[in-house]
Amino acid sequence: MKPESPVESVEQGKACSRRMAHSGQRGSDASNLPASTLCISIIPELQWKIFQLVHAAPENYSRKKTLLALALTCKSFTGPALKLLWRNLSGFAPLIKCLPQSLWKQVGRKLEFQRVMTVDDWSIFCKYNHHVRSLVIRDHSPVGDEIWRTLSCPPFSLPLLPNLMSLTWSSASIETFLSIPLFVSPTITRLNLISCTFGAVEHSILSCISMMCPLVSQFSFCPNTKSNDTSTALQNWSHLTSVTTGTVSEAAILHLSKLPSLRFLHFGLPSTPISVDTQKLQHPVFCALEELIVNSSSLVLLDAFLERFSIGPKSINLTITGGLDSTIGVLPTLISRLSNACAHDSLKFVRFCINHQFIDHITAIRIAVLRPLLAFRNLRRLDFTAYDYNLRWDDAILLQMAKAWPLLQVLNLNQGQHSSRGVTPSAFISLLQHCPCLVSVAVIVNWSTIDGHDISPDAPYGGFAHKALSTALFGSPRIHHPGRIAAFISAIAPNLASIITWTDGDREEEDIDSNKYSTRWKCVRDLIKTFSAVREQGRRMVLSGGAGADGNQGPHNHYGTAQLAHETENGDAVIGGGDKGDDGDVFEVGGGIDDESDYMTDESS
Repeated sequence: MKPESPVESVEQGKACSRRMAHSGQRGSDASNLPASTLCISIIPELQWKIFQLVHAAPENYSRKKTLLALALTCKSFTGPALKLLWRNLSGFAPLIKCLPQSLWKQVGRKLEFQRVMTVDDWSIFCKYNHHVRSLVIRDHSPVGDEIWRTLSCPPFSLPLLPNLMSLTWSSASIETFLSIPLFVSPTITRLNLISCTFGAVEHSILSCISMMCPLVSQFSFCPNTKSNDTSTALQNWSHLTSVTTGTVSEAAILHLSKLPSLRFLHFGLPSTPISVDTQKLQHPVFCALEELIVNSSSLVLLDAFLERFSIGPKSINLTITGGLDSTIGVLPTLISRLSNACAHDSLKFVRFCINHQFIDHITAIRIAVLRPLLAFRNLRRLDFTAYDYNLRWDDAILLQMAKAWPLLQVLNLNQGQHSSRGVTPSAFISLLQHCPCLVSVAVIVNWSTIDGHDISPDAPYGGFAHKALSTALFGSPRIHHPGRIAAFISAIAPNLASIITWTDGDREEEDIDSNKYSTRWKCVRDLIKTFSAVREQGRRMVLSGGAGADGNQGPHNHYGTAQLAHETENGDAVIGGGDKGDDGDVFEVGGGIDDESDYMTDESS
């Protein structure tokens, strides 16, 4: 019969060894063993190091199989191999299955006990439970509620896993959540809880855990409900390095701000503005924080938080979830506040997201609102996304951004904006010239100047080519001549692998031309691939001294002619010659702003 678990195989191996010993089938004398084998057996540190290398193998199945083989090899290997074999436990079923099969049975996907656990059953359980350091319990665990109730009354003091250091528990019901105290141990340093409910019972259990596990340093609690205040528990921990939770109170925020060990913080602001004056505190706030993620229901609450705390993280992520339309005027002040609150040299990643507000009109936000961020000279990534809001682009501001952030790698500005207005190609080229490390960009470009002129025999912009750019998001631009756009983009960004335009989220229901323009941009992508292949052929011909330039057939034994795209009568783009498109779209060239202090205007959708 095939063993149900690695430990069952170990027990069978031990029994076999005993039978061989009684029958006189002993191995060779230790003196006849190879020197390498003796070293592994005699030097525990060397043995443990080798076993750890086996445990670090990338494939889980292969790793377990090898450790099982080592556990069955000899008595000196059994202990270390079992420690690693049981160190990280995904689910509690393996421990149940190492018990006698007369105790449990499989009923569908669930395990059930067939009789009462005896002292002998618990003795077997205790052979392995002390090896477990990490336990993960997911939803739909095969261990039923009846087994959890049985395990809650062991003949020894709880917890069931006395050396547990990491606990991940995903609960779909309150009954399962009630089993968490069975594993609460003072040794736990990492706690990750996911609950579909969070009422008085769950709150009480969490508070109890925080008192019984004082050494927790990494805490994550992700309930699928709005009533998820973990403030009481958080204030009982003083060694936290990483916290992910929902909305917390002002008192909890102040407690977290005092922790010298806190590196990562993801939380939600309370519904009332922070009122404490942190300047009067006798200690620095968030002194070690490296990454901050804040969710807020309004700009006003977020502005109040940034006004009270001066921080120096490497990464900051701010998300507004609702109630923005009436407070949109706070946005310029908030971004200025961000510049004042964060250390200019340390901040490298900024993400600002305004979620869907489901309003009946579109508000335009001038790009100059982002100007205070120019102070962050070491910025590597900027994501600014405002759903239901359009950015008003400006060439001069984009050029200032490019000059201020020479190390920039990712620039996403309202990626999905449905607009034909944008910066000029010249401004886009300036961005690429001043940001040589840029690999991904999302900006709206006004392609009218490129779309309205034939392809020049000379390379655009003196042959400038940005080699690092691989991904570009251009929103939903309307173009007539895919060939002209493709030739330009292919020349300035020869390694561009992905162009994203006219995504489903960008298409308005009333825009009947979305399919036509989406097809044209697909043609642009196809042509860029063709131009790239042709350019590579030309490069190889130059390197080979012009071989193949005399008209000889290529390796595929055919001649090929590259033709640009034109538009058919139904507005689709195809390959070949043709006339200009007949859409009659009017493109606005350039951006220019009249008054940089006037950041917002209303535009009808």
